[in-house]
Amino acid sequence: MHYTNRQWFGLYFGPIIALLFYFIPDFTGLSNEPRAVLSVTLLVATWWITEPIPMAATSLLPLLLLPLSGGTSHEVASTAYFSPIIFMFLGGFTIALAIEKWNLHKRMAMTILLTIGTSTKRILLGILIATAFLSMWISNAATALMMFPVAIALITEVKEQQLFDSNSLHSFSKGLLLTVAYSASIGGLATLIGSVPNAILAGISNTVLHQPISFVSWLVFAFPVTVLLLILLYFLILFQFPVSSDVKIPEKVVRKQLAALGKVTQEEKAILLIFSATVSLWIFGSLLPIQLTDTTIALLGALALFLIPTHSGKGMLMNWSDMKHLPWGILLLFGGGLSLAAAFVETNLTGWIGMHLTQIGNLPYGLLLLAFATSLLFMTEFLSNTAVANMFIPISIGIATGIGVEPYALMAIVALASTCAFMLPVSTPPNAVIFGSNYISIQDMIRTGVRLNVIAILVIVAAVYFWLPFFL
Repeated sequence: MHYTNRQWFGLYFGPIIALLFYFIPDFTGLSNEPRAVLSVTLLVATWWITEPIPMAATSLLPLLLLPLSGGTSHEVASTAYFSPIIFMFLGGFTIALAIEKWNLHKRMAMTILLTIGTSTKRILLGILIATAFLSMWISNAATALMMFPVAIALITEVKEQQLFDSNSLHSFSKGLLLTVAYSASIGGLATLIGSVPNAILAGISNTVLHQPISFVSWLVFAFPVTVLLLILLYFLILFQFPVSSDVKIPEKVVRKQLAALGKVTQEEKAILLIFSATVSLWIFGSLLPIQLTDTTIALLGALALFLIPTHSGKGMLMNWSDMKHLPWGILLLFGGGLSLAAAFVETNLTGWIGMHLTQIGNLPYGLLLLAFATSLLFMTEFLSNTAVANMFIPISIGIATGIGVEPYALMAIVALASTCAFMLPVSTPPNAVIFGSNYISIQDMIRTGVRLNVIAILVIVAAVYFWLPFFL
């Protein structure tokens, strides 16, 4: 394997810094158990950031090293890998795979476009809504990959129809593609399964604070945040990439895409029914006389896919061979983060962190949230949002303990801000997908992304300050 300089650095620096903190107690003044947990965390965090080995493989280190180092027991280290939130994500991933397998996502996107209209402004709005809606249920990377060909087809049609002059064509193309990238990230904020940091927050809340965050409580809090960010994104794109006139693309383009999919199949209808039932139970399940957790509902929906035969009678809607496409590595990432978080609490390492960060409690609360959101969002421009969430959600509990505030505000800041990185192609998978189109320059992405970053910071901080206390 050819290592980059960053990977070589992390490969050696991670173990060195971990061993120094482990064998030299004077660095921290901690007793053996919390010092061991801190050392393991430093190694895991360094390797998550620099990736000398795959992130999923790094996420197995807490399971191995926490008991070996004396940081915590095998039971505490391993139980986190079987957290209910991990199985909720497993169920959600399985339903998303079924939607993708049977091309239901493409039909959804084309139907939304046809419903909203085919003028250039309405196309922009339709792409935004379709991408954000899919991203609520499917990973932002998969959503961007699904919507990218749709956007390219629309751009090609505009070019062939010669509807714009050269400048307007460039503006339309750039605006449409950036809308796909940014709305794929923003849409995932709305649900616990739409964004990895959201799921990490829910898992740590359940494991560490013993306060489950339900699907519906997060949806009621985060959906308005998502809608507001999408509205502001729409007007930002219109401002940043103006076109000479709001021309209309013939509906036949969209109808042609729908026609290529053929008639709605029995399999699509069945999957749509399961998907709708799952979402409905997530939202309204608490009204039923029986107790259904979000994890139970997700697994019921996923298992139903393996029980319903296809129309041809050859196999089921989902077969086990389809599960090879499931992102198992993400589930291990959850487990690694939750294992470290559980060890933080078990050894009171969160209290030690909070004690050393009490000085920031002197800042006005609103300013503290603003500084925290800004730091994390721009950090995520260069680091994986999963790594940032895994590292900083447990730390935010320690900070909150040290300054005497409820932890949910800082935890929500981490989850939301770490998903909203819009400046660079390396910041998020959707940014990378769109940048690969050769329609977007790095200057386009930075100029638009900086503005959207500022908007996201202000919206997230305002939502956490004014809106979050009603729900968490």
